[in-house]
Amino acid sequence: MTEPSQKRVLFVLTGNDRLGETGKPTGYHLAEVAHPWRVLTEAGVDIDLATPGGVAAPMDPGSHDLDDPDNRALLDDPEAARSLEAPRAVEDVDTERYDAIYFPGGHGTMWDLPDNRAVAGVTARMYEKGGMVAAVCHGPAALVNVRLADGAWLVAGHTVAAFTDEEEAAVGLDTSVPFLLASKLVEQGAHHRKAEDFAANVVIDGRLITGQNPSSARGVGEALRDALASAPVRHTA
Repeated sequence: MTEPSQKRVLFVLTGNDRLGETGKPTGYHLAEVAHPWRVLTEAGVDIDLATPGGVAAPMDPGSHDLDDPDNRALLDDPEAARSLEAPRAVEDVDTERYDAIYFPGGHGTMWDLPDNRAVAGVTARMYEKGGMVAAVCHGPAALVNVRLADGAWLVAGHTVAAFTDEEEAAVGLDTSVPFLLASKLVEQGAHHRKAEDFAANVVIDGRLITGQNPSSARGVGEALRDALASAPVRHTA
């Protein structure tokens, strides 16, 4: 049984494996899962993985870099590998069991997370109970359309980082994604803070931690680790 002092984080990954009408394969970005996973597990944090519907998490083939030791460590870990194949269903998640929720990116997130009521629900509940919400690159797509109990957008008034419109154009997918993520967050009242294209950029605004791109994944993991270390345990066993 988990000790009461041990923190627990829910990683919510995309279950979408197609880049919209292009039909090209996509999914979660491996490093955006692996880098925070390594940082947090080495700090003694428990991690569960979930997807909408509990479907197997598809990896974006373009992120399959096994020269990265953290990527290899994640895929070689038997428990992590099982969780990627058989994650929890977001619809069944009890947020009382977690101290934080984290959304890694990958273009897949742009299709199945923004309009998912279960994703919006667990995110709002996590934030409103005093937990932390973190996301990187396209992971902040999960924050789109999240409203708090008072009807306000979760991101309204917060400073955030996310994959920029310029980066989307640079990778040639600005006309393929259903919306431009950074612009959508700004529409909902967020203050978008960006760095140079593909440079690491982590923004901490209270209990909301966001990063701009894959280069920012480790920094988001470190920021979440540090925030958890100084926060009281907020989950039940």
